[in-house]
Amino acid sequence: MSINGYATHDGTARYSERLRAGQATADNHFRLEQNLWLSSVGLGTYLGEWDEETDRRYAQSVVRAVELGANVIDTAANYRFQRSERAIGAALRELLAGGVYERDEIVVCTKGGYLPFDGAPPAGQAGVRRYLEETFVQPGIAEFADIAAGSHCMTPKYLAHQIEQSRRNMGIDAIDVYYIHNPETQLGVVSRAEFERRLREAFTQLERSVTEGKIKMYGAATWNGFRVAPAAREYHALERMIELAREVGGDAHHFRFVQLPFNLAMPEALISANQPFQGAQISLLEAARALGVTVVASASLLQGRVAEELPAHIREPLGSLATDALTAIQFVRSTPGIATALVGMSRPAHVEENLQLARVEPASTEQYQQLFDAP
Repeated sequence: MSINGYATHDGTARYSERLRAGQATADNHFRLEQNLWLSSVGLGTYLGEWDEETDRRYAQSVVRAVELGANVIDTAANYRFQRSERAIGAALRELLAGGVYERDEIVVCTKGGYLPFDGAPPAGQAGVRRYLEETFVQPGIAEFADIAAGSHCMTPKYLAHQIEQSRRNMGIDAIDVYYIHNPETQLGVVSRAEFERRLREAFTQLERSVTEGKIKMYGAATWNGFRVAPAAREYHALERMIELAREVGGDAHHFRFVQLPFNLAMPEALISANQPFQGAQISLLEAARALGVTVVASASLLQGRVAEELPAHIREPLGSLATDALTAIQFVRSTPGIATALVGMSRPAHVEENLQLARVEPASTEQYQQLFDAP
């Protein structure tokens, strides 16, 4: 039986107030974005084996994260071959069955674009092609000509199918934030004009899905698109994306989120003036703020590569926290313009460690500025 509802202002406010009243979270751990109270640390579900033990650990991690103050849960259809979405579904059923939490308190985000296998990868190239043909081509969901780089599709019919699949995987009626996953993949094989035509059609479908009550908002989750220089083939201009969303959805369009890597080693969203806005060149974070778009950071720890041997001039302004991992997450969640720092947490022990930050105030503006004033 599907879980009704979606995240709301009242629900997320209730969740945040309950945790703050119990002194389980710091006052500024939650941020009001798109009329929702989002936790400054969220749980990502990208990595891990595709087995039942990892499924169970992810479900336990999601439950523990919500208990400790993270109400932003992020996944994608292709993460662990749909298993991550299904683990989130199991966690949501457990959480809601307990009577403490309600669906309107939790912000569930997923992505579509990459062609996802089902539970495990097929054997060999022949198996992959057979799977794609039987799953997508023969039923008329997508043509091989629609598939970019052998792995990516964002036609209206395909996205509609993927939204239904994600809703079914998680057992929910509505997805709070639905991202087109790495749309820059398309730019490797089609012209800019064709890409914009495809993106406009994708946005048309996503607006239709909002009207149907299947998703609440949408956006783009990218790896390189918002970080590279404007001359790069895979570059995205957020201002242009919003123009396309306005063309199909008017001023009340529902393109409200972007997601991109942001961490100590990948600070482009903050420092690169690669985004046009009203004739000027500004950073992605500045452009998003001006355009009313919420920014969520992925790869906050860059799979642990930015969580070791951090120097004192970084650790001290961020609060001299117990571990380098906490310091690295603190940097991301304290960056002005970042709403939520996503951290992959496939074990409850990871959740226990990283969600210590829920009880810690983000660095102040003055503390954060010290990072850039240091010699």
